[in-house]
Amino acid sequence: MSELTLLVLRFGFLILLWLFVLGVVYALRADLFGRGNRKPAPANAAASAPAPAAPAPSRPTPARPTANPTAATVTVNRSRTGNATASNANRLVIVQGPREGQEIPLGTGPLTIGRSADSSLVLRDDYTSTHHARLLQWNEEWMIQDLGSTNGTFLDGKRIGSPTQVPLHTPIKVGQTVFELRG
Repeated sequence: MSELTLLVLRFGFLILLWLFVLGVVYALRADLFGRGNRKPAPANAAASAPAPAAPAPSRPTPARPTANPTAATVTVNRSRTGNATASNANRLVIVQGPREGQEIPLGTGPLTIGRSADSSLVLRDDYTSTHHARLLQWNEEWMIQDLGSTNGTFLDGKRIGSPTQVPLHTPIKVGQTVFELRG
């Protein structure tokens, strides 16, 4: 072989080696810090979020009266466990984990949970995904949605697979942190 051919092969192999190294570095960075091409959530993320599936009612609900739409009516929904639903929740309380006792006020917008610095609730935990879960208000009720996490999100000890209604004082477990909604 000529020296020119050998030189071209050496440079080709060097370029191929560097592409492999850069691919490995990119994969590690994406795994540790999340993908850099995520778009920030719009201001009205609740409207753009996928519509959560309505939880199956445990008993038939009575028809709502429509005779006087201006009359103020207050209804307290009960889940199968008997806890009032979190429609009037105004804070999230961490009951177990490294940040036990911390309270986070709830607004009307979604609250993202994960290891990422852009999460509303940042959990530095080996069992928490970068973008782990989202707590959002939908039709006056708080819902928890797992965002495809590796280790899952648990509501009252059961792993959730779709957006699920959260009753007050019901433990939600993300990684090694357990929190509840309180009024």
